[in-house]
Amino acid sequence: MAEIVSKHGFKTTKSRSNTMRQIQSKNTYPEVRLRKALWKRGVRYRINNQDITGNPDIAIRKYKLAIFVDGEFWHGYNWEEKRGKIKSNREYWIKKIEGNMERDLRVNEALKRDGWTILRFWEKEIKNNLPSCVDKVLKAI
Repeated sequence: MAEIVSKHGFKTTKSRSNTMRQIQSKNTYPEVRLRKALWKRGVRYRINNQDITGNPDIAIRKYKLAIFVDGEFWHGYNWEEKRGKIKSNREYWIKKIEGNMERDLRVNEALKRDGWTILRFWEKEIKNNLPSCVDKVLKAI
């Protein structure tokens, strides 16, 4: 398979490059599922609001509730175990994911200082137990 050099300077296969390029950062399937379930329960919200620190995936200003749907790979789910399993471009991916984790902590702290309640769901939580996620949001309201 042909190798290409990415904008970050490392070599990768064309198919891997295409796969990574197609990953969305907003309106992912788990986000949309959660939003639809909340809307069905009468919860009104705004999405990807750039006026709020961290641009939460779902924001309910009335209750100062910020909801994030985090992908397991990008936000370091079970990181200590997964970190060792990264085989290619380790330096890049470890720096990238740990940077995301640090940013998540900074965003949480800033939102808490401003009086917001933060809920973070892993994509797999939504996939495996959507009703429980919806209940957590309703309890926070």
